[in-house]
Amino acid sequence: GSATPIAACARHLRDLDDGPTRGLRWNAELAQYYIAFFDHFLRLNGGEHEGRPFVLEPWQQFIVGSLFGWQKANGKRRFTHAFVEIGKGNGKSPLAAGVGLAGLLIDGEPRAEIYAAATKKDQAMILFRDAVAMVDQSPLLASRILRSGVAEKCWNLSYPALGSFFRPISSDDGQSGPRPHISLVDEVHEHKTAAVLDMLEAGQKGRAQPILFMITNSGTDRTSVCYAQHEGGVRCVNARPGEDGFDDSLFVYICALDEGDDWMRDPACWVKANPNLGVSIQPEYLERQVLKARNIPSKQNTVARLNFCVWTDAEQAWIGSEPWLRAEVPADLASLSGRTAYLGIDLSKRRDLTAAAYFLPDDDGGGDAFVTFWSPDDTLRERADMDRVPYLQWRDAGHLAAVPGASIDYAHVVRDIAEMVERLDLHIEAAPFDRWRIDEFRKALDASDFDLPLQPFGQGFKDMSPAIDRLENLLLNGKLRVHRNPVLRWNAASVVTEEDPAGNRKFTKRKATGR
Repeated sequence: GSATPIAACARHLRDLDDGPTRGLRWNAELAQYYIAFFDHFLRLNGGEHEGRPFVLEPWQQFIVGSLFGWQKANGKRRFTHAFVEIGKGNGKSPLAAGVGLAGLLIDGEPRAEIYAAATKKDQAMILFRDAVAMVDQSPLLASRILRSGVAEKCWNLSYPALGSFFRPISSDDGQSGPRPHISLVDEVHEHKTAAVLDMLEAGQKGRAQPILFMITNSGTDRTSVCYAQHEGGVRCVNARPGEDGFDDSLFVYICALDEGDDWMRDPACWVKANPNLGVSIQPEYLERQVLKARNIPSKQNTVARLNFCVWTDAEQAWIGSEPWLRAEVPADLASLSGRTAYLGIDLSKRRDLTAAAYFLPDDDGGGDAFVTFWSPDDTLRERADMDRVPYLQWRDAGHLAAVPGASIDYAHVVRDIAEMVERLDLHIEAAPFDRWRIDEFRKALDASDFDLPLQPFGQGFKDMSPAIDRLENLLLNGKLRVHRNPVLRWNAASVVTEEDPAGNRKFTKRKATGR
């Protein structure tokens, strides 16, 4: 493929042949020196790898060897920028941390500034903590490097012999004028702007042989800074001198599937996006991810992007019909009487559906669910034609309450909820609500003699993502009994999820009709 490690290796072989005519030279001995630094001095941390020497896999040797082994005619490093795109769990952060420590300790650069960089400090700390752990586990490094801050709170590693330091930096901490010798930028796909890269780029101008080392998963936003780097990388790794995208100073290693590869059905292609398969990431883990993607369509993009290096769209249909239909049971609300319930309230715009969703937990970690719906009666026929949905039949069959008028009177909704709670003798533990129009609903509630324990529930990624995960687990494990209602089934089939760069999801109506 045009954007695979094979392309990177082919470029290396081309450069061995014709690089000298452009003043490039390959120093295999120097490459080996930096590769040896990893297994001689660095130890891995976490789980079964704790304390083991960091012996680079062949693909990692290629990256480290290329970065440090290629030189210009003046003996300085050829590569000032590197873009590496690989699947989640393939050891991005430890590799980047090791590159940073090599720049701190064996580059011989006086007063070197090494940065683990991100848009937010906590993201920068993830990579930096890997470097701190490597220092902690090596008596030799620990004796030469001074730490500032205790344990998890360590914020700086300094190497007094050269007056150099390694620390986290982010665009939100307002530090001015960094002069990076080596910058390590993890998870570039989460960067909304080029602010971090611009800050580092501006600072490395005064350095003799800096490296801006970007390492990332794939993303969803094709207008993002990460996709621009990805596209530039694909062009660069395939370009010949004089062609568009050609850049002798940019190292590119993009893992990707080839066209026609089917990650959902062919495990043989998994290694293309997961070069550390069988080392830091196991086939069993990927099998579980693929199974999840098969069962839940809204997980497909996340799994494709994070585990198989596929640039995807942010929006996707939520769940397939199979798990939903398996969860449906004939509606039997009378059987639910006397139970504790949670009541979710979704109020509509003028023409939409308003819904009250009841969840009644059981003693086995699952529960029963049913939903009641209201819609303005005056616009029902018009909306049925526009949305091509049988609202009128649903109304006549009792699946949908049509409220007189062109918009919904919330007094009607409060009255119906009160009747349902009384009829089934339900104990409402909590009533989470979407803040939209809740003030009007509260007025209707206050005007009645009925009360609900209302709780605000955010519609953003923070609140929605764990709730979606929980709902999916209940569905997939056969622990949710959904009391059948065709309006609910249609809504479930219409739901779209939107994903943020960190893989959190929320439901969205952006592309959905009706509701």
